[in-house]
Amino acid sequence: MRKIFSMLAIIALVLSPALLSGHYVDVTGDWEMTTESPRGERTQTIHFEQDGEKLTVTMQGGMRGGQGGEEITAEGTISGNKVEWSITRSTPRGDFTTKYTGTVDGDTMTGEVDRGERGTGPWSAKRK
Repeated sequence: MRKIFSMLAIIALVLSPALLSGHYVDVTGDWEMTTESPRGERTQTIHFEQDGEKLTVTMQGGMRGGQGGEEITAEGTISGNKVEWSITRSTPRGDFTTKYTGTVDGDTMTGEVDRGERGTGPWSAKRK
């Protein structure tokens, strides 16, 4: 009996880091995301599809406020509760890449958006 309990304790110790590391965070679905920039606040719906640590992210491009414009799909990653993706938009001034990094906490996310030469700013999202 003692061997069984010892074996169960060892298994629990081996598995606990994997369970606690957040590998089971699932962001699949629609989120309402708000970004802040020198031009003001922008709110839009963003869609995530998650397959393990791989993310497929769909956002609206182009028009201010996230309305209209083309739909842009990009790849990203999620590791534990850390999320990251980049979107490249075509503009009259050339291609423009925006990198998003953040942290997932249940049904909310927060992070920073890096717009290259145009600076950085905070973003937040909540599950719809």
